[in-house]
Amino acid sequence: MAAPLLSLQSIRLSFGGTPLLTEAELTLAAGDRLCLVGRNGSGKSTLLKIAAGLVEPDGGRRFLQPDASLRYLPQEPDFSGYAAALDYVAEGLSPVDGPHLGRALLNELGLSGEEDPLRLSGGQARRVALARVLAPEPDILLLDEPTNHLDLPTIEWLEAKLAALRSALVLISHDRRFLHNLTKKTVWLDRGLTFNRDRGFAEFEAWRDQMLEEEELKQHKLARKIAAEEDWLRYGVTARRKRNQKRLADLQGLRKDHREHRRATGQVKFAAGEAEAAPALVIEARNIAKAYGERPIVKDFSARILRGDRLGLVGANGAGKTTLINLLTGVLTPDAGEVKQGANLAMASLDQNRASLDPATSLKDALTGGGSDYVEVAGARKHVIGYMRDFLFGPEQAGTPIGRLSGGERGRLMLARALAQPTNLLVLDEPTNDLDLETLDLLQELLADYKGTVILASHDRDFLDRIATSVLVAEGNARWTDYAGGYSDMVAQRGQGLSASPVLKPAREKTDPKAQIAAPKAKRKLSFKERHALESLPARMEALRAEAARHKAVLADADLYRRDRAKFTAATEALANATMALSEAEDEWMALEILREEIEG
Repeated sequence: MAAPLLSLQSIRLSFGGTPLLTEAELTLAAGDRLCLVGRNGSGKSTLLKIAAGLVEPDGGRRFLQPDASLRYLPQEPDFSGYAAALDYVAEGLSPVDGPHLGRALLNELGLSGEEDPLRLSGGQARRVALARVLAPEPDILLLDEPTNHLDLPTIEWLEAKLAALRSALVLISHDRRFLHNLTKKTVWLDRGLTFNRDRGFAEFEAWRDQMLEEEELKQHKLARKIAAEEDWLRYGVTARRKRNQKRLADLQGLRKDHREHRRATGQVKFAAGEAEAAPALVIEARNIAKAYGERPIVKDFSARILRGDRLGLVGANGAGKTTLINLLTGVLTPDAGEVKQGANLAMASLDQNRASLDPATSLKDALTGGGSDYVEVAGARKHVIGYMRDFLFGPEQAGTPIGRLSGGERGRLMLARALAQPTNLLVLDEPTNDLDLETLDLLQELLADYKGTVILASHDRDFLDRIATSVLVAEGNARWTDYAGGYSDMVAQRGQGLSASPVLKPAREKTDPKAQIAAPKAKRKLSFKERHALESLPARMEALRAEAARHKAVLADADLYRRDRAKFTAATEALANATMALSEAEDEWMALEILREEIEG
């Protein structure tokens, strides 16, 4: 058997209180494709950092083959100190790697390499971080949530890229389809211990459930044995003192084992408040269109959404999924056509950016609206601490500012707020972000039982397959096509997934080399208009960022939609316009900056 490339043995780590890791182990050999799974907060990211050599454990041993190259992708890469995206990527290359590798991979991901890393969107930042770890093709790749912030075309591109690499992989991801397609081994991290299985993620969940059932049965038998021993202690024969003393000591040991056993983390308790049933026709759109400036988002689109429908929207980032949702729900007004909504609609929404969460607001106030200890859930009052427990928050977290919550905790908080309202229409924009697999299972069960209508935008293929009754696909050129069924059904009808999207194209178009030779090079200079735009655009971009921040502050009021829908609609549309204008200004400035550098050599 070949020596492992990387191994962790008997890893122990505590941050005070209950140990995070106790006797955790991980072994990675050449060619291994391993998924590291566990609940949010179980220590997966910490164990991966220990494997990368970034965190020193309290105990245990880490071994890395001396000649093995390793690259680690964190959830939140640090771009500070880098003037351009290419600088960040180039630092990940080894001395024997050609510097062209980083730029080539960035171009493949639709980036030039000259972007300011601190001004990238979430999806662009994730692409830059991926280029840094993928370009050198290391022996070991440690990837923590690599699909976060990526759109479906990029996820499918990444999946194909990783499948073709010879690197040994350790993946942490909440994307079931991604793990299913790439992994061959599983390490389950649960209550500080690791459990290994030489099977990929496809068989993990059945195995995990069986392990938990066996553990519960074992604890039940232990409790019954303790009860029997205590009965013997009270009523048994008191002769043979020495044997009785040993039996008493054994009983104390059983009690200690039962007392110190760490039970599995509880499950989130989802229950959606349901309003009066909506009419059979919930939303009807007729030939609607929407554009931002000269950029069309929706063109000549018609649809009928009926009560009980589960409509999924998929497409590349920037295709306009959120805009189309806002048009259908009446948040935005179409430039042409009309949208009619049924009577008695009661809508709750969850936005992907968690924009309505004020970082300074406490968890308790975010749920109650402030000044109360109770939450209105489906028309009934419930104490906030009990409702927090339903979503796996401890009583000690009641005063915790939202800004200090993890991504998964903020996701659960958004769900807790949305599901407390009586609704017959749920609008979910990337609801699976940062949720662990168990919470995703329960959310899927809730949506399956929900009697109202669901509109969701998601990049999670498995989630769409389980939930959606139809899928709307951004086909490009502001065209949207409706396909019956889930994501896999859409792929079968369409003949392909979304990997052929024009999002992933080189930053510079290739031209015919012969044509380049034949055409004489003309002396190119920036025009007056181009020079003026290059100088004035940075100030305009800053003004647009400030404008967007003002609109976000207005929308941070959780009750604004209910209290003043007109103001909410105006602020949402203004934010969308400012964001689109900012994106266009940044694209224009970047194109001019690249042109200036090419002219100046």
